Amino acid sequence: MTSGLLLIDKAQGWTSHDAVARTRRLAGTRKVGHAGTLDPMATGLLVLGINSSTRLLTYVVGLDKEYLATIRLGQATTTDDAEGEELTRASAERVVAITPAAVAAGISDLTGDISQQPSAVSAIKVDGKRAYARVRAGEDVQLPARPVTVSEFALLSSTPRNGFLDLEVRVECASGTYIRALARDLGAALGVGGHLTALRRTRIGPFRIDAAATLQDIDVVAALISPADAATRLLPRLDLSAEQAIDLGHGKRIRVEPDTTRTGPVAAIAPDGRLVGLVEYRGDQAKSLLNFPPDLPDEPHQSESTPMS
Repeated sequence: MTSGLLLIDKAQGWTSHDAVARTRRLAGTRKVGHAGTLDPMATGLLVLGINSSTRLLTYVVGLDKEYLATIRLGQATTTDDAEGEELTRASAERVVAITPAAVAAGISDLTGDISQQPSAVSAIKVDGKRAYARVRAGEDVQLPARPVTVSEFALLSSTPRNGFLDLEVRVECASGTYIRALARDLGAALGVGGHLTALRRTRIGPFRIDAAATLQDIDVVAALISPADAATRLLPRLDLSAEQAIDLGHGKRIRVEPDTTRTGPVAAIAPDGRLVGLVEYRGDQAKSLLNFPPDLPDEPHQSESTPMS
């Protein structure tokens, strides 16, 4: 069974679960997982793990991310995005009065290490149940603010439209940051309300959208990033001898040059380029954390030919 990471350009209207289900049919395996969801309204990069490489997703989930987004100033919604119902609407005169300097100051205040209250319709669990599910059930959900890091919040363009002001922005941020909350908070700071009308994820750590494929035309096997390639993009690399590769595969510790700078997992690569496993250093030895057995030959399966709606 072939394994690896798959970069998907998710279409609007699809949930992350939809993308996983479709990929399971295309790949002929149920061992498919994803590293972080995208809302149905959002498009862009979704990183999937196939077969044994699902174990690498742990090291993808917490990586920093980049987004392109459209923020509409002048209207607040119940979901902080275009799918919610209108809460407030500012007059056209108040929106027109927003100055570039005020927008710049508002963006600056939301850049860096900030405290952010997640949207009530986020996937955060409250007493074991997703916040958005509680909202849909009619509950009033107020999530506590938490620290997040927005490393860059750049204004790309500003366009008046139908009594609103649409801002095209690029955001680079740490995992756990909600872009819709940035839209909400910027609108609130400017006194006119704001929400997100478009969102596209363009990067997760070292993986970029320009290397992704849509589910309409993807060749799963051809598009897979091999386990070794994926692991060495995510983690430091240790090149093994043939004997070390065999020993690690059998669960034995191997001798290495001591390196106190390597405190986390390291990708151990066999001479033939295969990912043997992830190891951690213990003085002059490396201990296996996860083994990655060689892929078995793929079994023939019925390809999925149902068109996407």
